[in-house]
Amino acid sequence: MILVGNQRGGAKDLARHLMKQDNEHVSVHELRGFVADDLDGAFTESYAISRGTKCRQFLFSLSLNPPPDEEVSTADFEAAIDRAEAKLGLTGQPRAVVFHEKEGPGGMRRHAHAVWSRIRADEMKAVQMSHSHRKLMDMSRELYLEHGWKMPRGLADQKNRDPRNFTLEEWQQARRAGRDAKDLKASIQDAWAISDTKTAFSNALLERGLWLARGDRRGYVAVDYEGEVFSLSRWAGVKTKHLRERLGDEKSLSSVEDATARMAAAMTQKMDVFQKELASRKQAEQQRYETQRIELVERQRAERKALSTAQAQREMKEHQDRQARLRGGVKGLWDRLTGARNRIIEENMREADLARLRDLAERERMVSEQLEQRRDLIAERKNGQRITNEHAQTVAADKRRYDAMVGSGLVDHSVGRNGGAVRRPDGHEKRQNRPTRTPETKLETAQPPAEDRNARLQAFKAERRGVPDQQRQARLKLER
Repeated sequence: MILVGNQRGGAKDLARHLMKQDNEHVSVHELRGFVADDLDGAFTESYAISRGTKCRQFLFSLSLNPPPDEEVSTADFEAAIDRAEAKLGLTGQPRAVVFHEKEGPGGMRRHAHAVWSRIRADEMKAVQMSHSHRKLMDMSRELYLEHGWKMPRGLADQKNRDPRNFTLEEWQQARRAGRDAKDLKASIQDAWAISDTKTAFSNALLERGLWLARGDRRGYVAVDYEGEVFSLSRWAGVKTKHLRERLGDEKSLSSVEDATARMAAAMTQKMDVFQKELASRKQAEQQRYETQRIELVERQRAERKALSTAQAQREMKEHQDRQARLRGGVKGLWDRLTGARNRIIEENMREADLARLRDLAERERMVSEQLEQRRDLIAERKNGQRITNEHAQTVAADKRRYDAMVGSGLVDHSVGRNGGAVRRPDGHEKRQNRPTRTPETKLETAQPPAEDRNARLQAFKAERRGVPDQQRQARLKLER
């Protein structure tokens, strides 16, 4: 059941919308906590009470949409509304419930609307609606799992969905965060709960980044996108007998090696997509930087030109003002005789020098500010390049690892994120079971056969004996 809710005002518009006859059937199922006995009057009451507060979005409207091919009883709707009310902190608030029935793309569908007043009349305060979207998403998932409905892709747990659908940022975040054991177990249990056949279960696991396979010691296992192997009987909490009833004989499943190779091939393709995306992003960042640089240079040139023009105009006016101090005619002659003119000229010269220093300081200050702007732009570009290069190195390393898995068809389960460990809910890490190695295999990989060792030893001794002979022959040749 998809739950969508939001805070809002507009009491009359909401009442008019809910009672609109575009639906084939409209019924007011419940009016609780209102004096009025109709929807318009009830919402008007909520508006009147809200006028005593500063709250403008005094209503919370919730729509409940079940799967189109499922028959949902009124009791189930009421139970979902009560749970949403408690989860949102609206317990005891006045509410209205309206049912709509109309024909949709999937046939006839019946859905419900619940509207609460957010204003607590005894306190004249609005109920705080924090994280309502996340709470409703979690409750939607719970309802789908409880009723056994097929869950839409949009409701899948975002932390455990198919990594082949990750964006580059989501892939980097997933690598940093690791995979929590509690979330992984819930993801596998979700896939089991919403599936009724082997094909459905395999697809549900794929949507959560897991590949169904046949284990060596445990019959039914899942392989994640890091190559880790998880026993379904333990992680799904289902007995092997029930797994066999739904999934059939485990011999019909692919081996862990084949599943790992398929996973690695799919992830290799995804890494190729990431690398192309990074190349395009790098080019786009360079183009964006050039555009910003050109715009910044043009703006700075315009600022310098404006400052230069303003200083020239001010210099001209100040020069005229200083020249106006020098009197002409008889008064000017008197100033010459008394020495006043020389004093004025000296004062004018001092003011002109101070004006030049002032203009120079203004230009220097502008240059310094503009250089800082350029440095900030360059630093931003370098930081973007660093992040992109780090992503590129990470993706390249992941691609090499997946290429190796595809080439060998095997994977070392002791190597992976967190060193092949999965975090338990208590925060500790639990090491996954590693492939066993027989003593014979260990001996063969640790040292070469005895015949090869003896042959190489004899060749090494002969080479050492030959070195002095060559040196002696070269010395005799020089003496001759």
